[in-house]
Parts: sequence; structure tokens; C-alpha cells
Amino acid sequence: MSVSLARAHGTPCPTAVVDARTLPESEPELLARLTQLRTVLADHGAADVLKNALVQPSRHPLFDLDYRFVQSMPDRLDSFDLRGSCGHSILAAVEAAARTGMIQPLVPGCRVRVNVLNNGDNVVCEAEETSPEGTRFTAHFLCSPPRPVEQLLITGEPVTGIRFEERMVPVSLVSMGNPYLFVNAAEFGVRTVRELFADDPVLFDRMSRLRLAVCRTQGWDTAGAFPKVAALLPDGPGALAVRAISVPSWHPTVALTGATCLAAGAAVEGTIPHLLSGVSQQPDGGMLALRTPGATVRASARTTGGPRDRRLAWISVADKQVDYRGPFLPASASASTSTSEELSWLPLTA
Repeated sequence: MSVSLARAHGTPCPTAVVDARTLPESEPELLARLTQLRTVLADHGAADVLKNALVQPSRHPLFDLDYRFVQSMPDRLDSFDLRGSCGHSILAAVEAAARTGMIQPLVPGCRVRVNVLNNGDNVVCEAEETSPEGTRFTAHFLCSPPRPVEQLLITGEPVTGIRFEERMVPVSLVSMGNPYLFVNAAEFGVRTVRELFADDPVLFDRMSRLRLAVCRTQGWDTAGAFPKVAALLPDGPGALAVRAISVPSWHPTVALTGATCLAAGAAVEGTIPHLLSGVSQQPDGGMLALRTPGATVRASARTTGGPRDRRLAWISVADKQVDYRGPFLPASASASTSTSEELSWLPLTA
């Protein structure tokens, strides 16, 4: 098994990037191997690595990499969620693939086309600046052909009422990159950005329980990682303050797929991201500023057509820095200590 670690700035943890050509194709055997990897990572002080990117040179002539995301769940070493994707892990996978010779070295201006096997996303990772430590990217999420914006709405409506704490709470359920639940933070009594960004366990609990209420209403698995949840406040024209939950804690910024989904949701009239961001005052294609506790993330949605037939063409998220942490290589196994090379991994770098 060939494994490297890379980490995008503002993410909860590094990504373990695994050469998919060294893995079995059947799901039970695949998860057994990933359980082995998690066990070894935990034994070497890397139990916090909960993201796995399985990559290989693409079998499709229009792409450079085939990518599959697997979310490790924190409850058990053999618990995983194979749905959804992770934009930051896509960038980590591109960085590691270039460093290990799977694809061409990255240089400013080059573009790597990624085929996301989890959900069919087409992502172009454009290298803006490279250094020995890592790469700064702009990520482009493409819709080919352009997608009617109404199809982004999971329930078919911009706002859906969810019964929560004995009342109806309006939420927007949007799917682009990953499925997301967006809610006005004022529904939880949060009125200021300072309150939103505080490490408030009560707010965390209420957001988590609202997510479970949505899962039960929609018939989704309550034990999985999706949909993600984010609370929003207006932060000026074309800007939102965002507080998101990752697995298993607050997200330090916002997931790349979260930024993508927010930009997509803001492009649909009547959604909570649209109403709170004031994007109607911005020219088409203008940047949406997403202020988070750790950084401000900038995303833009390109749409085509008129008010009655608006379609999403692509979304771009700029200035995403990824640092390469290095490989994990199999240690030599001895008969006295181990009979399985897959269970003997030593990190070369921290």
C-alpha cells in the first residue's frame, strides 16, 4: 500500500492519499485494508487523520486522476462513510500524486483534471504558485453541461421547514460537491459574528441535532457524515459569516465543498444563502466572501441563461494552499514481529 500525507490550510486534519492501484476493488476487502491503515496511523500518533483519498491515473481520456473519497468516522477504527466528497482532499490528492510521480510535476499555470468517482463531479485544480513545501491552487468545479439551478435543491424548494424543538425551522438543502444544510444562525438566537464564532457547545449541539432532524425527515442515515451543516449570518453585500461542523468538531474554516455549495446555493433565488448574502446586488460571476473563524474564503459561481432558465456552469474557489507532509513507507517486516507488510508503516515526516 502506497500512502502519503498532505494537508490543505484550514482543514481539520491531513488527508491520507492512497494509490488506489494497490487496493482491492471489492468494498469489504477495501474497508478491511483501510481499517488496517487507520490502526497503524493511530499507533504512530496520527489518529486524527480521518480523510482518505484513493487515487490513480484516470481511466477516462478527459481526466488526469480518478479520485474516491472515504471519510473515516471517529467512533470506531472500522467505521467509514463512502458517500460524498471532500474538496480539500481532492487538492491534497493532486499534490501527493504530483510529488510521487503519478502525474506530471506541478508548475504555475498547469491544470489537473480530477474525476470524482463518489458523485461524478468534474474538478479542475489549477496550480497558482508552487514551492518545495506545497502548492497554492484555485479549484474549479465544473457542470458539463450547465446544470439548471433548481436541480441543486434537494427538496425541490429554496427553503424547507423542519420541525425542530417544537417549531418549524426554515433551512435550505443544497447539493453541489456535497449535500449541505444551511440555516440562519438567528434561528438559534445568534445575532452577531462574534457569537457565531465563539466555541459554544450549546450552538454545536443544536446544529448537530438539527442535522439529525433533517436526516430523519428525509430518511437519510443519521450515523453518516452527510449532509454537512453550516449556520450563516449576513456580513455585508456579497458576504456571509459561516460556522460549519466537520467530523467530529467545529470546522476551523469551511470545507472546500462547503464553499462550493454555498456559492451554488447563493445563485438560487430564495435560498437562505441567497437571501443573507445580498448577492443580488453583485454582478453575475462576482466573488462571494465567506468569513470563517480561521480565514476568509472567496468563491464565485458562473451561471448562464435568464431568470427562468438559469443554469450553473462552474464554481471557482481561490487561494487554497496545500502542504505536502511526505510518504508513509512499509517498514521491513520480521518474522518475530509481524507477518503482514501492510501492518508495518513508519512515517518519514511529521
